[in-house]
Amino acid sequence: MTAHWLALVAAIATSLLGQVLLKAGTLGDGGFLQQLLRWQTVIGLGFYGGAALLYIVALRRLPMSVALPCTAVSYVVAAVVGHFGFGEALGAAKIAALALICAGVALLAAVA
Repeated sequence: MTAHWLALVAAIATSLLGQVLLKAGTLGDGGFLQQLLRWQTVIGLGFYGGAALLYIVALRRLPMSVALPCTAVSYVVAAVVGHFGFGEALGAAKIAALALICAGVALLAAVA
């Protein structure tokens, strides 16, 4: 695996961590401004910024037509984290859709 693929994997993981922190920032009482000022939200936004920088590194050598669809892997992990971490529903239709996403990303990475 090249450094650019590793940067893409790191960008995906960092973005996902940012997403989980943003979701955690929505929990609790208060309005939108209080949500924006929670530590989870602030750190989550920082992770998004870091993910963007890593993604830029990945795009230096990977085609965007490959790199961007590969980020869809985060949808699969986010659904699992949402289910087990935040009690969100994960039915058969969602599981089938997530399997299709995985198959598409695997096929795309194989032909890259």
